[in-house]
Amino acid sequence: MLETSARLLRLLSLLQAHREWSGPDLADRLGVTPRTIRRDVDRLRELGYPVNASPGTGGGYQLGAGAELPPLLLDDDEAVAVAVGLRTAAGQGIEGIGETSVSALAKLEQVLPNRLRRRVGALNAFTVPMLRDPQPSAVDPGVLTELANACRDRERLRFDYRDHGGSPTRRTVEPHRLVCTERRWYLVAWDVDRDDWRTFRADRITPRPPHGPRFTPRTPPAEDLAAYVSKGVSTRAYAAHAAVRLFVPLEEAAERISPWAGTLEASGENSCVLRTGAASLDVMVIHVMLTGFEFEVLEPAGLTEAIRTSRDRLSRALERSPERAARTGDGAGRTPGSRSGPGAA
Repeated sequence: MLETSARLLRLLSLLQAHREWSGPDLADRLGVTPRTIRRDVDRLRELGYPVNASPGTGGGYQLGAGAELPPLLLDDDEAVAVAVGLRTAAGQGIEGIGETSVSALAKLEQVLPNRLRRRVGALNAFTVPMLRDPQPSAVDPGVLTELANACRDRERLRFDYRDHGGSPTRRTVEPHRLVCTERRWYLVAWDVDRDDWRTFRADRITPRPPHGPRFTPRTPPAEDLAAYVSKGVSTRAYAAHAAVRLFVPLEEAAERISPWAGTLEASGENSCVLRTGAASLDVMVIHVMLTGFEFEVLEPAGLTEAIRTSRDRLSRALERSPERAARTGDGAGRTPGSRSGPGAA
């Protein structure tokens, strides 16, 4: 009896690990006959686990969705990974998920063996999260689930979308992937009406079901979708674009420049290239200066002229500073148009 119970738990664990198993594969994994697998599947069903079976050479067994969530069987590394993931999720920008994550983590830690509880406790005690945005955009977890399901099922998605200025539009897309950063979630999708790839902020999406029909996936716009989204939100979305060489190693620049502030690529051992965007070249000067690194302009030429203009403006501001006027006594601190001397009002 104990041997049968242990085998049932192992069978349940295998069914949870993969979407579908063939009978011979399960029998080989458990070291039993296909007939024993059929009997064990019947026992799981009697215990309330909805195990679906499809006949034929291409058929197999699949754990279906039941009325209640069955107990999950996790090995040591999986249990630690889930606990750490829940702790991280508690601080992410998903609306309402923080309290739920803490509740789930409390239940998990209650049943963890002491050896695993110590590992999780050490990770929690000696890890400090560093979120660059103290108020990340909150996304309804139901919306994220709906978007993920549409990506998985390859169904056209309909939704209302608010652009950067708050103007509403109705979109029909073929969803491909969700991309997340520590502050935002994005949907990469083929926009049917605009006949091109687009990136949408998930917190601006309001799904409008029913969705469908199914579609044949297209070749994605890039192999590295994280880099694609980073370039889109940091460069393509702005009117002015620039490339500058920073005289620091790529790793050092990446510590200070976030993916939504620009994309970085190596350019020698002690330098890298920053590609970024801004509302104007004047704003771009400030954006590049705030990196705190020495740099040279690669493109456009207009950025160099904008830097000269800013340099001259700063020099004039220094010339007018009260500190310099007091030091030189030449009245340099006067504002333009001011008067001094006996005739001054």
